[in-house]
Amino acid sequence: MSDAVIVGAVRTPVGRRKGSLAGVHPVDLSAHVLRALAERTGLDPTQVDDVFWGCVSQVGEQSWNIARNAVLAAGWPESVPGTTLDRQCGSSQQALHFAAATVLSGQADLVIAGGVESMTRVPMGSSVAGGMPFSDQLRDRYRGVEGFAADAPLPFNQGVGAELIARRWRFSRTQLDEFALASHEKAAAAQDAGAFDPELAPVPVGDGGKFTADEGIRRDTSLEKLGELATPFRADGVVTAGSASQISDGAAALAVTTAEWASRHGLRPLARIHTAVVAADDPVTMLTAPIPATAKALRRAGLGIEEIGVYEVNEAFAPVPLAWLAETEADPERLNPRGGAIALGHPLGGSGARIMTTMLQHMRDNGIRYGLQTMCEGGGMANATIVELV
Repeated sequence: MSDAVIVGAVRTPVGRRKGSLAGVHPVDLSAHVLRALAERTGLDPTQVDDVFWGCVSQVGEQSWNIARNAVLAAGWPESVPGTTLDRQCGSSQQALHFAAATVLSGQADLVIAGGVESMTRVPMGSSVAGGMPFSDQLRDRYRGVEGFAADAPLPFNQGVGAELIARRWRFSRTQLDEFALASHEKAAAAQDAGAFDPELAPVPVGDGGKFTADEGIRRDTSLEKLGELATPFRADGVVTAGSASQISDGAAALAVTTAEWASRHGLRPLARIHTAVVAADDPVTMLTAPIPATAKALRRAGLGIEEIGVYEVNEAFAPVPLAWLAETEADPERLNPRGGAIALGHPLGGSGARIMTTMLQHMRDNGIRYGLQTMCEGGGMANATIVELV
């Protein structure tokens, strides 16, 4: 059987909330990376069978199937369909999994996977304004569990979950702040070295301007400054805005096909999708599922953690990758080598594709055979993907 391969990967620079991308409609942001993907790979949009697009807050400007709207805004043929999906923070990583399964099953030859989130224009939580998604039966199941606010509109809270993880694994405030500082330092070093440049599609903004670089990196931060931040989730807590992912705007796209189809149509594979899994864990703590997802992916792949040359574990909150390291005993030097969401930002629906794009570029730059990506997701889920350089 042929392999599912990624033949193109591109992303926008990530904008801060109310930053450089604030004036760009999320449909246009999505259309921009679709056009850039076609231009860089040479793929013919008329041959695209489907577009799977991640987006978490599917309301307002991100409603009405943003995947289809992005295809049309990109100027692609009206014959190209699109569908929008929500696996919370892992939405575009799940889009990649669905794309791989679709081409391997023979239902399609060429599928685009990606996602977008404009958290400036469509604030997080906007989609629950008209009604609460938690029924009485669901609330009754977890009533009384520490960290579950039974009477709140959104009784699962990721920040509280991060605090529960920090307490369970005994992470100190200093450890979290040190991890956050390292994320900014690694991202700044990568940006200064031009490491991100090949994966970026600069976005036209304003009157003839272009947004060319991730703007969340805080080069002037320090342990002293991080130590001054409040702990909003628990008065006696250790998690701050500084050790959490940034609210951001951005989009990313990946082209997926089979190795055979790519060869016939002159498309160059970047990597094959070796293993793709999803797992779930405690929804109250919420953020621990990358640990069982990683174990599941490695088991199915027949690989040991030491055989993976780079790990991308989304930095939703610093305790998440730190707990993952503690449980997997992975090499910390291989973790998020170009920084993560604490420094680069976390445009929810687009982050899975953004991280994969960055990981692939790092693998190509350093001749790394295997890479593993995993992300915690709302509701206590996680995707894990192992890719192999080709």
